[in-house]
Amino acid sequence: MGLTTDLTFASDAEILGLWGIAFIALALMALLGERRRLRRNRIDQVGWVPWTGLFLVSGVMAAAFLTLSVKGLITG
Repeated sequence: MGLTTDLTFASDAEILGLWGIAFIALALMALLGERRRLRRNRIDQVGWVPWTGLFLVSGVMAAAFLTLSVKGLITG
């Protein structure tokens, strides 16, 4: 079966798990962006993206979504 069929018939727990994985990827991207910003060569080029806040929000959402999805996958 194709990916679209698998996603169409996926349970709510599986969809929350996929969103949790997506938010983990976003948190890792924000973490790398913050490290890159801290290691910049020119101190006056700060940037405009709030990497720390983005990391915290996406990390909390990933933890919540994965926690709910694990509970849903265990109970069936």
